[in-house]
Amino acid sequence: MLLADERASIVGYCRRMDADGLTVGTSGNLSVRVGDLVVVTPSGVDYATLTPGDVCVLDLDGGPVDARCEPSSEVPMHLAVYRGTDARAVVHTHPLHATALSTLLDELPPIHYLVGLLGGPVRVAPYATYGSAELAEASVRALEGRSAVLLRNHGATTYGATLAEAYTRTTYLEWLCRLHHQASLLGTPSLIPPDELERVTAKLRTYGRHPGTRPPESAG
Repeated sequence: MLLADERASIVGYCRRMDADGLTVGTSGNLSVRVGDLVVVTPSGVDYATLTPGDVCVLDLDGGPVDARCEPSSEVPMHLAVYRGTDARAVVHTHPLHATALSTLLDELPPIHYLVGLLGGPVRVAPYATYGSAELAEASVRALEGRSAVLLRNHGATTYGATLAEAYTRTTYLEWLCRLHHQASLLGTPSLIPPDELERVTAKLRTYGRHPGTRPPESAG
């Protein structure tokens, strides 16, 4: 089976995404880029029964290379992110708090320094029909200088150099949105000043890296 390891990894993360409450039903989708091919979740398949053989392999134009199922309706957005960034994996989810804040804010502000792991305050892309070219274009514009975006009245998308990194960024994004929600219930949250945010963002670029190791070739 073509790209069997990547397909199996996507199945594993789909089940984890479901268990972590980052999506609902069969919504949400994941992909990995390998050279000129993209491995992506199928459309409308229950994560509990999803198998590696159900996962689709496409070319960079979205054409099927090895796909027995219909690929995700959000393939245009995944491909746009690969064209517009150095992404090697994309995670699109519908987390409760991120989706709720997408209906209220134009940007998730720096309520905690961990927003630096996403490149800074997370923009909210304008609403567009799911699966549309308009949504794909709006997402990439809002991702400039960031590795995460909120989609108005829809959900969230993150990317990374690996599927693990993209998924971890999704969990950080949802935690930040939940923090903003909880703090806002009590009052008006204080925010990290721009100069301090710039300082901690620089520090976070080397967070978890051991001395003597090289940075990843395609850091998000």
